[in-house]
Amino acid sequence: MSGDGPNRRATTLDGFKVLWVAMKREPWVFTASTIGSALFGILTVADAWVLGWSTDHVLLPAFAGEDVADGLMWAVLGLFVGVAILRAVGIVARRLGAGVMQYRMQAHTRRAVTRQYLKLPMEWHQRHPTGELLSNANSDVEAAWGPIAPLPMAVGTVVMMAIAIVQMLAADVVLALVGLLVFPAVVIANLVYQRFSSPLMTRAQQLRAELSEVAHESFDGALVVKTLGREQEETARFARKAAELRDVNIRAGRIRAGFDPVLAALPNLGVLVVLLVGVARVNSGATAPGDVVTVSYLLTIVSFPIRSIGWLLGEFPRSVVGWRRIRAVLEASGSLAYGDRQLAPSTAGASLVVEGLAFAYDPAQPLLRDVTFEAAPGRTVAVVGATAAGKSTLTTLLSRLVDPDAGRVTIDGTDLRELAAGEFAAAAAVVPQTAFLFDDTVRDNVTLGAEIPDEDVWAALRTAQADGFVAALPNGLDTRLGERGTSLSGGQRQRISLARALVRRPRLLILDDATSAVDPEVEQRILAGLREHHDSTLVVVAYRKATIGLADEVVHLVDGRIADRGTHAELLERSADYAELVNAYEAEGAEAAHGVAQEVME
Repeated sequence: MSGDGPNRRATTLDGFKVLWVAMKREPWVFTASTIGSALFGILTVADAWVLGWSTDHVLLPAFAGEDVADGLMWAVLGLFVGVAILRAVGIVARRLGAGVMQYRMQAHTRRAVTRQYLKLPMEWHQRHPTGELLSNANSDVEAAWGPIAPLPMAVGTVVMMAIAIVQMLAADVVLALVGLLVFPAVVIANLVYQRFSSPLMTRAQQLRAELSEVAHESFDGALVVKTLGREQEETARFARKAAELRDVNIRAGRIRAGFDPVLAALPNLGVLVVLLVGVARVNSGATAPGDVVTVSYLLTIVSFPIRSIGWLLGEFPRSVVGWRRIRAVLEASGSLAYGDRQLAPSTAGASLVVEGLAFAYDPAQPLLRDVTFEAAPGRTVAVVGATAAGKSTLTTLLSRLVDPDAGRVTIDGTDLRELAAGEFAAAAAVVPQTAFLFDDTVRDNVTLGAEIPDEDVWAALRTAQADGFVAALPNGLDTRLGERGTSLSGGQRQRISLARALVRRPRLLILDDATSAVDPEVEQRILAGLREHHDSTLVVVAYRKATIGLADEVVHLVDGRIADRGTHAELLERSADYAELVNAYEAEGAEAAHGVAQEVME
């Protein structure tokens, strides 16, 4: 994922490949900015010609005591001013184009990465920390497109450099060749820089992802951190990672600090050598003073393209690392394939059939084996089992967050894998045990942006037994709930999450212990309301006797297999293991309720 161990020799080539992606995506913006940069380069070289021409035709004659026409003086002034104005226009076009191109590419890549995140299955997300995913969509994107800023300037200055070299050769071939010895030295300096900086840039990008993950865990687990008094330990953990990133960046900065002065000094050394050789050639009569001035000035101009190209190449190591990390996401496999089948329009409960279902994350440790049952339209099936029996894995397969290794799940006789994208989500809803709420209003947390009338929102809240506390909130449906709904209790968050599913009138409703934080009496009212006012087919992961008793059929899971099926009463009568399990749940619930009552009394 992180793109470890890049081939250092290929860094420059890979860097240009990354830029080629941007050029193909934004050709017109790139062309406009490059034309502006080329205009700047041409007119900068024109400055050298104007300076050389004015030296030979104005300055030297004036020093020699000759008369210089006023018109000639004004012509020189006009040339300098005109060149300066047009060069300023080129600078504006270059910088504006580079900025637009860079920010467009960042926005496009972030959207592409986010779309890919949404396409990839849950098992892929479970293998990649949240901090790493945040880093891919943020710092890696910025790193990948960092070279775009100096790109138009570098391309335009290549034009400037080519014109300058031609003009240098035209002025004096010997002096030009002496000055151009700078280029091999610059190439060598860039190769050395990339050799030492590439591994550091790779490590820095990895550390940014790891730092994001530590910060995310600390903030996400703020309740655990504070209640257990782990603030200092978490601060120290973050500080260690931040210090490691700091040290790597400092090492990379030291290399860059040594590279930039060398890059700036090489052209200046070339100018010095040209002046020394030029003085000798003027004294020998081999060249004119104006030619020496022209070549020297052109070499100082060439130093700017050399530096701009150096800035571009200097961004390549970090850019290549960022792009490799992004491509690892964009090319990740595992997205669920969809068919083209459509479900027949209906408002009645769906028919759910599970046939020979098997699944394992690790082949050596199967989680489900040969699971078979069905839920007839409008009926309620309760799934009961001990911890790690496979209940949540089963709901994951029923909701097609992952596909089974064997067997199939059908809705109205159609395999979930044959349905077109969005068909299953339109017919079914899943309410997980851990309710996730957005930092938004109650209304938007229920509707998730869909155009749903407030009457339907209130109806869903009533069925979920949430209308009372929502009405008591300061602004009712318009009350913001805070990040993850922290302003509400666990049971209230679960009821909002349930209302979110109910408002879409699903034909199949899957509840993965979705009322575990709700009072048993409220839970019974919720399930009774679902049976009375909704035609949905229900699959409920449950552990309370009263809840299980409302189901038309109970599926008893043991170690990933169905140990028995039947009504709650039938299983109590014929299965000692089942009776022991539900009675243990009941005893545990009663003990917890007694503990809460004792705390209240004290």
